[in-house]
Amino acid sequence: MTDANESPAAEGLEVIEVETEDVDEDGNVVVDDLVAVVDADGNVLATDETVAVVTPEGTAVVDETVSVLGDDGQLHPVEEDVTVVESDVED
Repeated sequence: MTDANESPAAEGLEVIEVETEDVDEDGNVVVDDLVAVVDADGNVLATDETVAVVTPEGTAVVDETVSVLGDDGQLHPVEEDVTVVESDVED
């Protein structure tokens, strides 16, 4: 993802990125990366959210969802891509 300070945006639009990392109770590493395009009034016009989960066994699940603002004022997913990569290490 691109840092807001490095990305060109249309006049009056700002790109904001928030990334969080955590380890859940099962030992999975969870990274949530949310990028939003916001207008001058603070309205969210579009988002790109990527959630990655890596298990202690090495399996990774990445879910990326791109949403845009609809005529009804709600965000609607326009593309979702889920990738699962399983570890080939056997116990």
